[in-house]
Parts: sequence; C-alpha cells; structure tokens
Amino acid sequence: MSNSTESKEQTKKSNFIRLQIEQDLKEGKNNGRVHTRFPPEPNGYLHIGHAKSICLNFGIAEKFGGKCNLRFDDTNPAKEETEYVESIQKDVRWLGFDWEDRLFYASDYFDKLHGFAIELIKQGKAYVDDQDAETISQQKGTPTRPGFESQFRNRTPEENLDLFNRMTAGEFEEGSHVLRAKIDMASPNMHMRDPILYRIMKAHHHRTGDKWCVYPMYDFAHGQSDYWEGITHSICTLEFEVHRPLYNWFIDQLKDSDYRPRQIEFARLNLTYTIMSKRKLLELVKEKYVNGWDDPRMPTISGLRRRGYTPESIRNFSDRIGVTKVDGMIDVSLLEYSVREHLNKVAQRVMGVLNPLKVVITNYPEGQEEELEAINNPEDESMGTRKVPFSRELYIERDDFMENPPRKFFRLAPGREVRLRYAYFVTCNDVIKNENGEITELHCTYDPASKGGNSPDGRKVKATLHWVSATHAVKAEVRLYDRLFNDEDPAGHKDVDFKDFLNPDSLKVLPECFIEPFVKNAQPLDHFQFERLGYFNLDYDSTVNKHVFNRTVPLRDSWAKMQKSQ
Repeated sequence: MSNSTESKEQTKKSNFIRLQIEQDLKEGKNNGRVHTRFPPEPNGYLHIGHAKSICLNFGIAEKFGGKCNLRFDDTNPAKEETEYVESIQKDVRWLGFDWEDRLFYASDYFDKLHGFAIELIKQGKAYVDDQDAETISQQKGTPTRPGFESQFRNRTPEENLDLFNRMTAGEFEEGSHVLRAKIDMASPNMHMRDPILYRIMKAHHHRTGDKWCVYPMYDFAHGQSDYWEGITHSICTLEFEVHRPLYNWFIDQLKDSDYRPRQIEFARLNLTYTIMSKRKLLELVKEKYVNGWDDPRMPTISGLRRRGYTPESIRNFSDRIGVTKVDGMIDVSLLEYSVREHLNKVAQRVMGVLNPLKVVITNYPEGQEEELEAINNPEDESMGTRKVPFSRELYIERDDFMENPPRKFFRLAPGREVRLRYAYFVTCNDVIKNENGEITELHCTYDPASKGGNSPDGRKVKATLHWVSATHAVKAEVRLYDRLFNDEDPAGHKDVDFKDFLNPDSLKVLPECFIEPFVKNAQPLDHFQFERLGYFNLDYDSTVNKHVFNRTVPLRDSWAKMQKSQ
C-alpha cells in the first residue's frame, strides 16, 4: 500500500473523538495517558446502541495504548438487578473486549459520594429541600424563563447537615426531602438550576443491600466516579452535552490537582425498524410480545447473538457507521449487510429443505446409497469438502416445483430437466396427488452419466436445486425471524403506541424441515449457510432429539426489494 493510500485510509477511519484525543496527547495532557470507561446502568440488557459505545470506548483505549474500565452506574436500586450485571459482562466479553481487573461500580463510591455531599453542605453549596418533586419542577422554570429559589434554599449549613443525616438514617419518607446543589436558578442551562444530588429510596440494592436509605443521582455519581478512577476521556452520547457544565461544576468542587476528565459527546445510534429505549424493550419483555431479552427479534446484544450475529459483524458495523456529532437514522440493512458479509466468509455451507416435497427417483436402484463431494465454503478453500449422502428418495423445496409453470419459471416442472446440486440431472415424469388434489410427491428419473452436475453430451439445464436425502436427513424446527417492526420509526409517531407497528410476521415457525446430516453434531450458535436460503444457526432450545435453527438473515435483502416494488 502506498503512503498516500495509507494516509487516505487513516483519515477515513479517524473521527472527531480520536482527533481530540490526539490533540490532548500533543499538548501533554494527563501525562500522555488515555483512560476511557464503558458505564452502563444495570437496568436492562444491552442493545446494539450500547455495542457502538462499547466498541468506541474499548477501541479508543486499544488504539492509543490506554485502558478502559467497565463500570456499572448502579445508583437506582429500584430498577437494577444482578441478572443485568451478569448479562452485560457476558455481552462485553462476547464482543471481544476485556476490562482486565478494572471492574467498578458507582456503589463502590457511595461512602465517598456521601462524604463529598457533606463537604458541599458545609461549604454552603448544597441544601435540603422539603418540597415535593412536582413543586421543585415548577420552580425550575422553563428554557426561556428563569426559575425561582426554594424557600428552603438559605438554610444554614448546620441545619442542612442535620436534615441530611436524618435522611440518611431513614427518618423521613420517600419524596419528602431531597439534597440539592446550590448553583444558579437563573442559569440558561436547566441542569444548573439547583439540581438534586440525593433522594430518599428505601429499596434493597443489589450490592449494598439495605445499608443506604439515600442514593445519589446519576449526574452526581457519574463524574465523580470518572474522577476517582482517573478517567481521561468521558465519552458519552449527545443527550449528555447539556449536562457537561454540571459535570464540570462537580469536578471543580472535588478536584485537588490539575487533572480533570474531559467529557466528549457523540451521536447515539438510531436504527430503522428498531426500538432503542430500554424502557420500551422492557415493556415488550414484560408484556410478552417477545420471548425474553434474548429473543432473536430483539436489538439486544444477547438477542443478536442468539439470532446468529457474530462479534466481528457487530464490530465491523460499528466501524462502518463511524462517529458523528449529528443525530441521524442508520438503515438496519447495513447491520444485516455486515453479518451477511462476515458469515459469507466463515459459515459452513449445508443443504436444507424448509418446505419439503418428496421426490422418488424411480430408476435409481432401491436400497442403494452413495456419497457425493460438496464444498464447505467457496470463500475459504481451507474449510475443505464434505460427503453428502444421496439415495432414491429425496426432499426438495416445494417452491422449486410448479405443475403449470409460467414462462420465466426455470425450476422443476413436468417433463423438465434440472440439476441437483453436486448430484445428477433429473427429469420430472409423474406428479402424485392425494384425494384433495394436493401434490404429495414427484416421480423423477436421473441421468447416471451426469454425476457431479454435468452431462457428457454437453446439454444444459437452466436451474440447480438443493435437496436432502430423505433417508439420512436430520429433522429440524426452523424459526424464520424477520424485523420486529414494520415501520421505519416505530417510536417516532406522536400519539401512536409503538407496539401498534409490531410486525405480525416477525416469526414463522416451520416444525418439519430436513437438513443434511452434517449438522447432526452442531452446537448452539454454530453458523451455517443453508444454500439458496440464508444464514442460520443452532438455537439454545435444541436437544439431542430435536434440532432448532434460527434464521439470521436471508441471502439477500428482501425488504429493500419489497420497498422498491411499492
């Protein structure tokens, strides 16, 4: 690669965050350190938007030879669970990242945060407010009208300290008192209008149990956790841009050196035909519109993993979409393209029939069997070949036969010859039907000289069909997953419930499919390309006696084709 090409490639892969970090390093900030963190709240499973943040934070640390922490911002015990903590760790590791010994929790700092709050009270920079949440909200004003001060704002530090200690001791009821920072009720930034630091919550915490009756607000805990961990670059999504002055104000009160973390915001990931709100995703789970957080239709990392997405495909997708400062909508077909691209390189090819129609080759000797050689992956010669059993009775796709075909239908029909993949030319001679006139099987003859798919006399056929031997096939359940919503922006319609756009065809279960015996010993999450049909993987629900396959994506983007035809 030439120097100019290398330079162009580097520029293409750069983003404004990397450029800002490079500038910090050039100016000698943080003694040349780069230390990031991925700070999820353990109140749900991670989704594809979090995957972008994971790739960004861990990727930047890797790029600059730095470190990245995994920290759980667990400041709301009412919504947090150990299950979520465990799932998040599993997802980060699955994506290929390692926080080594740097696993932290905001709850690690509860004592220090409480002590910091007491210091602010003593300095006259925080006060206890007895008003309810609605009154406080009204007093904050609007973006165009300043707020007005609480009647409790000018309590003495001694009185505030006494009240805060009583809050901590559990003397007051939830909602009766809060601790607020004393900043500026006339600030043009609403977040600077005496924000709440602590609220009373008599809830069991997944790590600290019942030790605390008061819990810090996210804004109060987040920046201080960054500071105590030595984070140099606090990378977060664009909605936190207006929080940055408050982030910096807290750091100014706390810091005892020139070091301070720098908050940088980027646009969050929004995908078409997808919901990215954890609250809405939880609603789908609780109301059983889906079968749990790892339902393969969900945009959660666990759902994508179960559907058959690979870590590489998600990381490649994150690289492709880049990092910007402007909110926008990414077409979900780009995510689907990324998994197709990767699976095309690594997935084992097999033949499977999803809607079977029996074929009897009448001139093939009864009881005879043979093995034909098939290519495992034409993209990777090192994957070699496999043996596929062939016998007198086969299954083909029902859609690959028409009794009265239209002019441009080139697959099997009465009197027509086609090629069976890796096998022989066959000709349909008879169509067998039941008493209801439904086709139950086809009787065909084969040309023994055409073994391997070519005829010695050079005659051509216009179609090649996949098939499986009826005697040897593995019976399987196949779940055809599609997009969960049939609207590009299901959450973007005012006064319309996003659930109204659920796609009724997002899951079709085919209970009686037949796959070639190569898959017999497959393990959950093993990937396959079912030739001509799409990419599939073995589901966790599989047992020794029942194979269950999930469709990851079809071979082609059928949605794009449908949109063009409308």
